[in-house]
Amino acid sequence: MRFLPAFDNAILGYHDRSRIIDDVHRPLSVAGARVVLVDGRVAATWVVEADTVLVTPLRRFSRTDRTAVAAEGRAMASFLSDGRSERVRVAASPG
Repeated sequence: MRFLPAFDNAILGYHDRSRIIDDVHRPLSVAGARVVLVDGRVAATWVVEADTVLVTPLRRFSRTDRTAVAAEGRAMASFLSDGRSERVRVAASPG
């Protein structure tokens, strides 16, 4: 799992972005969305509200993926809040 910032070079650095992002989600890469990689592919977006990292899946997560994304989200929340919060909320998967 990797939480990438807006406009990250992993997505924007290549003309052919199909190796990392599905065509249907490609507009996210130029819209400044923060994304979550699962198995090396864009699988969710994330934002911070107050002291909570909010993750919105773009596809169905397995239980293992959901657990790993939540753990990485807690680490991101702790980093962003200087250790004051580990709050993360993963929204329901689409479909």
